[in-house]
Amino acid sequence: MSKTVLSVGQCRPDGAAIAHYMKTNFAATVIAVDLPDQALSALEANAIDLVLINRKLDIDMSDGLEILKSIRSTSSKREVPVMLVSNYPEWQDKAVQMGAAYGFGKAELNRPETRARLAAVLEAKMAND
Repeated sequence: MSKTVLSVGQCRPDGAAIAHYMKTNFAATVIAVDLPDQALSALEANAIDLVLINRKLDIDMSDGLEILKSIRSTSSKREVPVMLVSNYPEWQDKAVQMGAAYGFGKAELNRPETRARLAAVLEAKMAND
C-alpha cells in the first residue's frame, strides 16, 4: 500500500528534492503545504503516514515546532509520526522532546542514516498495514 507524506514549509527546491526522494525510495506520495493551518487541514483530510515539518517555514519563517505542538496537543491524529527537517541537532533534540521522531536536515537527505530513519517509520507502517 502506498504511503502518504505531508511536507510542511519547505522551499520549492527542497520540497521537490524531498518529494523525489520519498517517491523513489518509498513509493510515497507527498502532499506539500506552506502554512500551519494548511498542515492541520491536510492532516485531518488525508490518511497521512508521516509529517515532515521544516524548522522555519519558508513562506513566513514561522516556527515549525508550533505545528508539532498543535498536532500533538489538539489533533485527532496526534499519533501520526512527525519529523523535523533541520540540519541542527539541538533542534532535532527539541522536536524529539516534543514527541517527534528524530528527523534529518536537507543537507542529509541522501545519507544512509536518513534513509534508515525514514524506513523505520514508513516501512514499519507498511508491514503493519
